[in-house]
Amino acid sequence: MTDRDYNPSSTHPPLPPTSEDEQFSRLRLLRSRRVGITTYKRLLTEYGTAQNALAALPEVARAAGVETYEVCPEAVIQAELNAARAAGARLVMQGTDAYPAALDEIEDAPPFLWVVGDPDLLQTPMISLVGARNASSLGTRMARALARDLGAAGYTVVSGLARGVDAAAHTAALPTGTVAVQAGGVDVIYPAENTELALSIAQSGLRLSEQPMGLQPMARHFPSRNRIISGLSQATVVVEAATKSGSLITARDALDQGRDVLAVPGNPFDARAAGCNQLIRDGAILVRSAADVIEALAPIHHEQPELPMTPPAPAPTPKKAKGVQNSLRKAAALHRDILSRLSPAPVAEDQLIRDLAVTASEAAPALLDLELDGQITRQSGGLLSRN
Repeated sequence: MTDRDYNPSSTHPPLPPTSEDEQFSRLRLLRSRRVGITTYKRLLTEYGTAQNALAALPEVARAAGVETYEVCPEAVIQAELNAARAAGARLVMQGTDAYPAALDEIEDAPPFLWVVGDPDLLQTPMISLVGARNASSLGTRMARALARDLGAAGYTVVSGLARGVDAAAHTAALPTGTVAVQAGGVDVIYPAENTELALSIAQSGLRLSEQPMGLQPMARHFPSRNRIISGLSQATVVVEAATKSGSLITARDALDQGRDVLAVPGNPFDARAAGCNQLIRDGAILVRSAADVIEALAPIHHEQPELPMTPPAPAPTPKKAKGVQNSLRKAAALHRDILSRLSPAPVAEDQLIRDLAVTASEAAPALLDLELDGQITRQSGGLLSRN
């Protein structure tokens, strides 16, 4: 049913629209000039259907002082649907089972999402990882470690497909599933350097956008995108961020949405860490590893996915070699664990041992090996740092 079928002078109520008709008309209503999310929802509430709202919209506009108002032409929506078909995108409408439940809870939830990839990821528990575009090597390494371990623990990693922390998080989470929220149309890859990553996400993850197909992103679109990143997620983790950055906008959105905000601390002399340190000072949960994130979410999940700490056991080997292999495997796992917990910022050896949950006698040989290998440095006062 289209607007041509609507006759306000008829004595009979309009026939109920099919779901496809209503979806088309709702998209047309949302794309009409001066209709934002709040107006869109108010019109649907007042007029019952999108077709009725579209018919009433010119008069509503005149009452608001806007003359010669025209609703979005049908041809514009048809062109958007054709572009989506060509890009392999599908439309997810609010109020349907495919729409993510967490996002539906926020006040300004987008009525429609264009998605490319695996829409089933929208029904999984999600955590957003955001941070600086000009991230340090330490920041990107932390983002990769968090994304990898959170993915292995059963979470879908959400980020914004930007360079730096976003790209590192998406790349590390590709094997387990990642969601990229785009500021422009879902068929417009920005920045261009992430084109290959975006194509990979479409194969094993999901890209989504509330914007019309083909829309080139502008500065004003990024804050709107950020509310979706936080809205999809149970918690937002800020890896690196300056004091005035889009990542802090996402963190504020998360707080406004009643979600947890966590942050990775950084060197006080690095401006890229200033935003994270500020968040921690103001009460954000400090993050050292994925285990800290999962622990913070424990009150939300009654059945918490376990974070794998060691690789799965291999197939049985001859008894003589098995003991040697187990010892080597245990030592290698401890080496990896030590290196993952150390950074250029010094940490007390006794604190590291407590974090590792091993005895001092177990840790000492591994620390010596790494020191002799030049991977860590022992400093005065019982401090250790990673080279």
